[in-house]
Amino acid sequence: MLMRPSVKMSLTPPELDDSVGCRGAFRGVEQRDVDEEGVFEEYYGEEGKTFELRLVGKIKQQLSRDPTLRPGYPPPLGLAAFVRSATEAALGRSSRVILENRVLGVQTPGFTAAVRLGAELFRNWYSDHDAWCGPVYLSSPCDESLAGIFQAAGVPDIRQYFYWDESQHGVCLEKLLEDLEKAPEQSVVVLSASAHYPTGADLSQGQWALITHLIKRRKLFPFLLLPAQALGSGELERDSWPVRFCASQGMELLCAQSFSHCFGIYGEAVGHLLCILNQNSLLLSVRADKIVRSLWAQASIGGAQVVATVLSNPAHLVEWRGEVKHIVRRCMLIRNILRERLRLLGAPGCWDHLTHQRGLYCCTGLNGQQVEFLLKERHVYLLPGGCLNISAINSHNLDYITESIHLALTASL
Repeated sequence: MLMRPSVKMSLTPPELDDSVGCRGAFRGVEQRDVDEEGVFEEYYGEEGKTFELRLVGKIKQQLSRDPTLRPGYPPPLGLAAFVRSATEAALGRSSRVILENRVLGVQTPGFTAAVRLGAELFRNWYSDHDAWCGPVYLSSPCDESLAGIFQAAGVPDIRQYFYWDESQHGVCLEKLLEDLEKAPEQSVVVLSASAHYPTGADLSQGQWALITHLIKRRKLFPFLLLPAQALGSGELERDSWPVRFCASQGMELLCAQSFSHCFGIYGEAVGHLLCILNQNSLLLSVRADKIVRSLWAQASIGGAQVVATVLSNPAHLVEWRGEVKHIVRRCMLIRNILRERLRLLGAPGCWDHLTHQRGLYCCTGLNGQQVEFLLKERHVYLLPGGCLNISAINSHNLDYITESIHLALTASL
């Protein structure tokens, strides 16, 4: 019998170092300095703490000593060097849409702000006179905040399309296509480009080809999400492949990006909205400028300078890629060990799906009753759908977590 570790996993922990992140488990719990959103979404290292990449720390020091930098606000659409770097990270430097000046990039204060700005732009996308009001199609499951973001922008018609199949422990393409086939023209379809939240299950390139064909035929509009580029596969190019593929097919699209995860700068709120058009981007930039001034006026400059400095310098980029790959390898190692430990404990079912998923998030396949058992009996926090932050598992709590999952499965038999 494995002994319960000394890590703190109570409902009101003074620290969240060793908790398996879950937003839902902390609802209604009194916490003074705890952000329930961050409990689940950040990357945790082996010691159970978030941390800043070594390179990022060095760049911050260099920037703080640079005598040529002066305090001041960036332009409303953002720091030009950052916007250029973020755009090239998603599309590649030689992208045709960049060369044809059909791209608009806007720096935003975080990923949520990028989605909100995109939602605001949609309202006047199709007509200069009539406000567009939906529908917007979100995956089931998805980040629960997405529906609220669109509704706050005045888009009330929110619908879902089938994504995660609990019985198959993977994406069900057939039902996904069936739902999108029924979508009215000019519907917006929100799609995860990489490391789907919260399941970690991504679409294959072949599946992307089928989905984009349907989107073009049905005259739908894709809104891609790229909240943790490079943390899915360890490669910028591979994680942004869906964005580049859609652009190569001549599709108009929006893409919300965040650099907080992949740079470890959660407090900096570094986001970006990428817009690809079939015409010159000048008109849209005027609209975006007006909306930005009403929402936040200017995004912060510090984190954007760090990202731009790294992505534009070949030597820094190599070092950054190395640190990111270490994070990705650690997450995959945890997946493999978790799968093997559950097999050795005799946990019912097949656990191969754990290693087929990517990124920080993992869908275990546990049902609501089993998740509740983990919460009440073992103080292990999962989302109601059985998803968890894989990076929150470490050598200090791994045995306890695997035993807890095994108990949840066998107790409900």
